[in-house]
Amino acid sequence: MAETKTTYYNIDLDSYTLDPVQQEDLNQLLEVCREHLEDPDEQLVARAFKLCYLSHEGIERASGEPYYYHPVAVAKIVASEINIDDVSVVAALLHDTVEDTEVTLDNIREKFGETVAHLIDGVTKISGVFKSRDTKQAETFMKLLLSMAEDIRVVLIKFADRLHNMRTIQHLPREKQLQKATETMELYAPLAHRFGLFTMKSELEDLCFKVIDPNSFKFISRKLREKRESREQFIEEFMQPIREELQNQGFTFEIKGRPKHIYSIFRKMQRQQKPFEEIYDLFAIRIILEDPHMKEDCWRVYSIITDWYTPIPKRFRDFISVPKANGYQSLHTTVITKQGRKVEVQIRTRQMDDIAEKGLAAHWKYKEGKKGSETLDKFVHWVRDILDNPRPDAATEFVKDFQLNLYQDEIYVFTPQGELRTLPQGATPIDFAFDIHSEVGERAMAAKVNGKMAPLRQKLEIGDQVEIITGNKINLNPDWINDVVTHKAKSRIRQFIKQKERQVAEEGREIWEKRARRGNIEISEQDLMQVAHKLKFDSTQELFYEIGKGNFDANKLYSAVKQFTGTGRIEEEESEVDKRVVPSEEEIQQSYIDTARSLGDEKALVIDDDISNIKYSYANCCNPIPGDDVIGFISRTGDVKIHRSNCKNIRHLIQTDGERIIDVSWAKHIDSKFLGAVKVIGEDRVGMINDITDILSKSMETNMKSINVNSESGMFEGMLTVYVDDINHLDRVISKLHKVEGVKSVFRYE
Repeated sequence: MAETKTTYYNIDLDSYTLDPVQQEDLNQLLEVCREHLEDPDEQLVARAFKLCYLSHEGIERASGEPYYYHPVAVAKIVASEINIDDVSVVAALLHDTVEDTEVTLDNIREKFGETVAHLIDGVTKISGVFKSRDTKQAETFMKLLLSMAEDIRVVLIKFADRLHNMRTIQHLPREKQLQKATETMELYAPLAHRFGLFTMKSELEDLCFKVIDPNSFKFISRKLREKRESREQFIEEFMQPIREELQNQGFTFEIKGRPKHIYSIFRKMQRQQKPFEEIYDLFAIRIILEDPHMKEDCWRVYSIITDWYTPIPKRFRDFISVPKANGYQSLHTTVITKQGRKVEVQIRTRQMDDIAEKGLAAHWKYKEGKKGSETLDKFVHWVRDILDNPRPDAATEFVKDFQLNLYQDEIYVFTPQGELRTLPQGATPIDFAFDIHSEVGERAMAAKVNGKMAPLRQKLEIGDQVEIITGNKINLNPDWINDVVTHKAKSRIRQFIKQKERQVAEEGREIWEKRARRGNIEISEQDLMQVAHKLKFDSTQELFYEIGKGNFDANKLYSAVKQFTGTGRIEEEESEVDKRVVPSEEEIQQSYIDTARSLGDEKALVIDDDISNIKYSYANCCNPIPGDDVIGFISRTGDVKIHRSNCKNIRHLIQTDGERIIDVSWAKHIDSKFLGAVKVIGEDRVGMINDITDILSKSMETNMKSINVNSESGMFEGMLTVYVDDINHLDRVISKLHKVEGVKSVFRYE
């Protein structure tokens, strides 16, 4: 094996003969390339396949299958689902070789050329040691974006890699599943949306949702299956008159009717606080006009649809005249049938549909790798503008800000000259100023919105015309950091804040130096750093900043330095500084193992598969009950906090402190009662509350802790907290309450 590892990248790949099994895998890949790519170089793909197989020979994935299956699957996604080119397929086959094997970039460059080497380098994770897993992920993400700015295919290959990892995530331990799913949901799915990869974004979100909240995923999936036949019948009845009219007028078209993806339905249920049965626009109908139909034909189709069905004016969107920032174009309208049902209809040409589904990949295909595409150039400019000299020491900060720029809701505003600018929803004139130019943002004094003076912190609306009034000097305000949403604005304001902090630190240093001279004491910068660490400061800069702010007395530093220079050490004593001590990850883990075994009365959970004597408590933010999918988080005191796996707070903890996430499961026999919250909406009639309490106490023998009711305009809204055994008990409560006369909706309160 050792000899193979050092020689396989030097063999003649063209003459190397694969075993029958691997040859069949190669044949299948080549068939996919022939079907979806234009004139692929099959010899080049075959050589890459052979090196992929040889370099990963003997290595298995978590599923137990040969590792080379993964890069081959990624290559198939690149070819069949993204449809880029044969060079990208080659890079996909070899994307893990430089990171995981002894193949070097020079080997790749020699055998496959500079372009393939560059693509692989962009996709490869950064090697080296970083202070934390989060920093490493952030650095990797920054590198991906930097490489993407040079060649857009880098990010497309990375998306294919992540998509296959998510499709096979079931083979990983639960903790790692949650970490990868959370990262994908927070970064890669929004990034896919930003780059117009709608199909991929939707699948990534559903795969993540299946991991994070499996119960809700199964519930919505089951409901969609149950409604499938009636949904298909309704779509056919809705489209029949439209189809006939389009055919009569000579249109060539395709009609698609499909349910919205599962996670988007869940989000709508959460946002509207409605049960599944009350979400009516569960599907969208898409009319795709084939070539040579043009955008003006989309308007003709819109006219035909609105002749048959009544449109809802507020739900009309013209993304053809004003495309989204990712190049998306389509007409959207929602109409009402004679039976009162709402239906969303999307109208677009075939090219528009390609771009809507495949975004960047379609732009790349339509420019055919030769002349530039305006939309593609905008992507590259956007990425470079976002990066804008990011500080290597602030990678995590960068990624946090970057997420704000992966907005799904956009607004369109105009300059005084009528130039269109796209900003995230919630943007202010400050964001607008920085979007125009950094110098405009720095010198912004006031703003005019639609010709009237407006606060710089005012949120902009779609269609606003914005004018920025600037001064001769920099006018940045540190408080603006909480009012801006774009990375460019946040980054510059944060830089300004850091600059101010450095000035305060310099003032603190001057205070210290005067005190040191007065006490006739000298200390080197290196020794002063040791003293700062002893006083629980990360650096002398932080120490001097606290002195400059007046939060730390220079006399305390003088005493510590005098003690250090006299004895070489500082006596430990209880002080305000000591209270700032934060335990290390290792100390937290050790505390968890050694001291977290003083269990209370309840034994409802099994932690780490077989440990049952662990002290734990339930998170108030999500209130888990037996049957919920749950996860544990080791607190800094060493005990375990139990969250529902779909809890927003646990997603944040997974990102920032993933090492402290542990797997937990409910015990088979649980005697305790748990608190569940239910929201009830219905008619405000006499006896309603009495009927609800009777159902709970008499029919279901369920104890109620509290009930809070608000009534207005003949309707009431109530919040009930009840003691239940598990999720099934809570579901039965909800089902019973649904049957009370006058109750319109009942659902678990999140």
